[in-house]
Amino acid sequence: MSDPGEPSAADAPQRNESASVGWTGAVRRRAVAALPPDKLLPDTQPAYMASWIYVFGVLTVASLIVVLVTGGVLALEGPAWWHVSATGKYVNGLHLWSVELFMFFMVIHLWGKFFMAAWRGRRALTWVTGAVCFFASIGTAFTGYLVQQNFDSQWIAGQAKDGLNSVGIGAFFNVLDFGQMLMWHIVLLPFVLGLLTVWHILLVRRRGIVPPIGATDPADSAAATATAAPTSAPTPAPGEVL
Repeated sequence: MSDPGEPSAADAPQRNESASVGWTGAVRRRAVAALPPDKLLPDTQPAYMASWIYVFGVLTVASLIVVLVTGGVLALEGPAWWHVSATGKYVNGLHLWSVELFMFFMVIHLWGKFFMAAWRGRRALTWVTGAVCFFASIGTAFTGYLVQQNFDSQWIAGQAKDGLNSVGIGAFFNVLDFGQMLMWHIVLLPFVLGLLTVWHILLVRRRGIVPPIGATDPADSAAATATAAPTSAPTPAPGEVL
């Protein structure tokens, strides 16, 4: 016999509901509603995902991880290390070529999704975040050239300074200031780029990948099924009992 003071199993849903009251419970419910586990980590994908254009998207993310890791090591060690040390030159080379591959893979993925009209089916924000990632990566690469601390970076900074002065923003974005450009390159722009990348991936998980043009979108089919009005009951024939 159970203890009269002990709550029964029937009261469990009420306890769980009361325990979820508060801002943490609200955040959890919103997160689960926006990104259900079956969408965040799906075990099946449509057949048309077996395309090279999605491989280039994954390669873009993989090369970005190498860029961030090698860039973090270079930022901690400093210019003297990557110009003099053999290990520093090797890491600097890894950083350079990972950036080259990142831009190459991203441009192929971007143009491929453009010709696939990847914004179809309520995926406009997915497309926008990917496009903004491209522009953010251009600014990150530009500031990276400026902080090389060699003759190339000095020449690039001098030319850029003249161009920025001609449009009146040279005093606010001083490309000749190594400290300012370094912070843009290793803190501000990578943070924006990383945030947009995570947002882009989550949107892909939530909305799904775009189907080929002319194919049926599973997301639209599921939404239409969920919102379809129930059909009326059939009219019984004379003498028929339903």
